[in-house]
Amino acid sequence: MSIEIIGSREKAIAIVSSEKEINIEEIFKNNKNVKSILKKIGKREGEFRLEKLEIIAGSYDTEVIHKEFNLKLKLDPTKVYFSSREATERRRIVNLVSDNEKILVMFSGIAPIAIHLAKSKNVKVYCIELNKIAHEYAKENIKINRVEDKVFLFNGDVREVCRNELKYEKFDRIIMPIINSLDFLDLAIEKINKNGFIHVYFVSKENDFSELKERLKSFKFLEITNIQKVLAYAPRAFKYRADLKIFYGD
Repeated sequence: MSIEIIGSREKAIAIVSSEKEINIEEIFKNNKNVKSILKKIGKREGEFRLEKLEIIAGSYDTEVIHKEFNLKLKLDPTKVYFSSREATERRRIVNLVSDNEKILVMFSGIAPIAIHLAKSKNVKVYCIELNKIAHEYAKENIKINRVEDKVFLFNGDVREVCRNELKYEKFDRIIMPIINSLDFLDLAIEKINKNGFIHVYFVSKENDFSELKERLKSFKFLEITNIQKVLAYAPRAFKYRADLKIFYGD
């Protein structure tokens, strides 16, 4: 049985993935802060990447404030995409960034990556998120973490926002934390500065990067500088991040 705890010492929820019978009493006993237990009943799907969850015990109030590396992130996992298991990956991204960078985060959700960056570096971070509820949580989260002067939020389709509100903007680094981010690589290249970095995420069998390399053949001015395993995604499949550098551009 796999259990993900999201929240804080004051209030948390448990998200359970199991084909076997779930011992509800044991979960509550071992996690005193858990107020609700939710069971996964389907994979993430739809344009908002939401997981199908069923409340099987406890409160129906599933909004929590999740604490991560001294940050506070308000969310409801039944309404927005969020993975507490990617906390380490978010810190890895911070360690790649230098001060004074201008960064774009596509598919930014409740803004966890942006807030990590803004709290740790002297940067400006622009975020685009389609889900209106996630966008509203992101607005709350940048206030909670006091980074309103560093993080700028846009609610809408990434292609429309990039070609309208951000029409004249270019970035030193672009982060696309969804597993089909390669489908938006053309857009990222339009918005990246020369010598900038693009971080794409994808799912593959362990150490099998043939599809990634095949997809990149269409983009002549990109090189892979690093590939990082993020976490297990499915049986015999993993989520990876590829760091791409553009070595020619405007």
